[in-house]
Order: sequence, then C-alpha cells, then structure tokens
Amino acid sequence: MTRALSSGSPLADAVAVLERTHGAPEGPPTTDPFELVLYENVAYLASPEKRREAFEELRRTVGTTPAALLRARPGAIERVAAGILKGGAAEKLRECARIAVEELGGDVAAALDRDPAGARRALRKFPGIGEPGADKVLLLSGRVPTLAPESNALRVLARLGVIREEKSYARMYAAATEAAARGLPPKIPALRRAHLLLQRHGQTLCRRTAPLCDACPLARGCAYAKASRARA
Repeated sequence: MTRALSSGSPLADAVAVLERTHGAPEGPPTTDPFELVLYENVAYLASPEKRREAFEELRRTVGTTPAALLRARPGAIERVAAGILKGGAAEKLRECARIAVEELGGDVAAALDRDPAGARRALRKFPGIGEPGADKVLLLSGRVPTLAPESNALRVLARLGVIREEKSYARMYAAATEAAARGLPPKIPALRRAHLLLQRHGQTLCRRTAPLCDACPLARGCAYAKASRARA
C-alpha cells in the first residue's frame, strides 16, 4: 500500500510517513559520545542487532570507559561475544581508549563541550570516524542538529529525488545536509528522528538490491519507484 506525500516539505512529509510505517525509531543504546564511538567500531558492517549485542556484551563484561578498556586483561575484549567482534575490532577499541586518554583527557564528553568548534576534529581522531561519523556522534549525543545521513539514508533520499545519485559520497552527503536544512526543523530531536527513520527504511524496504517498492509507503512519490514501474 502506498501513500502520497502531502503538499508540505517533501522530506518532512516522507519522514512522517516513515514513522507511521516503522513506528518510533530506536536509537543506539547510549547517548555518551565515547560510547557512540565504540558503538561505531564494535561490530563494523554488522547488522544493527549484532552491533547492539556486541556493544551490550562489551559493556557488561569489560566496560565502556577508556579506563576499563585499557585495564582489560589480554584477550578479554577478544572474547566479547565470541564470533561477533571481527576484523581487528578489539585493537580498534583499545586505540579508541588510548586516544580518549592521551589526547582528550580521558573524558570525551567534557572535551567536546569545552571546544564545540573543534568537536568534529576531535572525534575524527578515532578509528572509523570520518566526517559523517563525527556528525552522527554529535547528533545522537544531543550536541549538534545535523541530519548526518549514512549510506542507507543517502540511498533513500536519492531514490526519492531529494538529492541526486552521484559517484561522490561527499557530494551526496553535502546535498543531503543542505536538503535537511531546508526541509526539516533545525532541532536535534527532529533530525535524530529523521536520521534513524531514513536509516531503518534503507535497511528494510529501500534496500540497495531488490528494494521492496511494492511494500513501500513512499512509492507513489518516489522517483525510483516510478522509473521502475515505467520499465516493467
């Protein structure tokens, strides 16, 4: 079943439709910026369920403060949720802890709040955190109102025609940020909600391959779905 977008902001309307479809979005299990950095690194490219499982196991068995990670016995982090942590995740987590202590005084939240202008630069010191990742941490920790779209959200926005599909991730990211500034309230709760709903939609219905356009509530106003129907 599809629903047409209303005559308001297309992006805001799309987010409202997605919330009716998917329900209130569930964010990561923390708003602490250092824990969000760990969350990005704990199970890279894993499913949301596996990532949450790995993070909760890390929190329960080792701890998620820089001090706890640095004092963990050899092998302790590697044993976290055996089979979940792969691709050098344990070393990345130790490196995150080292950076937090040696370069940010051991308290990442306090360091970001002391120097808001340098917050993105500070977060990009951590492995796995580029500009989009830094923006995501700042959004989800409640510090900066920015959409911070990741690849799933960018795909949804491109298919809807809100931004253009391009080879350059950076250009698509910048275009999505500009579109959000024009079409969504400049408030952290609204942008966090949009970020999580667009992400979920890209993970479930608007998948990279074999998207489920017939089940998509945005299909009637979606440029990609219209083109797909015309080709059928």
